Amino acid sequence: MSSLTLALTDSATMLRRNLLHAARYPGLSLGSLGMPVIMLLLFVYVFGGAIGPAAAGGGEYIDYLVPGILLMAVAAGSISTAVAVCTDMTEGIIARFRTMAIFRPSVLTGHVIGSMILTMGSLVLVVGVGLLMGFRPNASFGDWLGAAAILAAITFAFTWLAVAMGLVSQTPEAASNVVLPLQFLPFLSSTFVPVDSMPSGLRWFAEYQPFTPITETIRGLLMGTPIGNQWIYSIIWCAVITVIGYLWSRAAYRKDPSR
Repeated sequence: MSSLTLALTDSATMLRRNLLHAARYPGLSLGSLGMPVIMLLLFVYVFGGAIGPAAAGGGEYIDYLVPGILLMAVAAGSISTAVAVCTDMTEGIIARFRTMAIFRPSVLTGHVIGSMILTMGSLVLVVGVGLLMGFRPNASFGDWLGAAAILAAITFAFTWLAVAMGLVSQTPEAASNVVLPLQFLPFLSSTFVPVDSMPSGLRWFAEYQPFTPITETIRGLLMGTPIGNQWIYSIIWCAVITVIGYLWSRAAYRKDPSR
């Protein structure tokens, strides 16, 4: 068996393991799937009447909101990823894998690909619920592909970051807490209201943190709003987070399993 075949076979085995684990213990995955939908329902039906007209600029608030909720779904998926990786570390299964004649990176590769599949499924769920609630994008097929590519890129980036956080956390509870900043950053972006409505200091932060340019890019692709240079900043943020997450994960994975 060639090295490439061994790497692909072991990675596929680890992917199957993670998907089976998610199916047999669905609690955490269902929480990641349900949270963005709950936020969508909450902000449309509870807060939408108060903040929707001003935020949407005369349009429908759900059309403004759904692109940002999609990013919240990506961030929510990072919790289950970090907890799953940390659980493997604390239960010793990764230490066991290290002693076996397998392609060592396949352990992390299985987690990353499995998490991406689950997160992309949650994005489809958010779009489906949004359409039922009145979300009406006017995107072309190419625009949908562009939005899907941006979402896949940021999912890949956040997944590697979550893997690193899971590797360095001492307990699964700590792993679930360490990724919480990713959950709160959308509240300090253009997810729910335009950044122009924020105080000056907060507005500066909101404009330059990763969620705002990516949200504006997806919103522009799906709803036809101006994108400007936001797509460039989106690509840069995705690349930077991916590199940081990957290098951090690799360094943490190479450490002694006894930590």
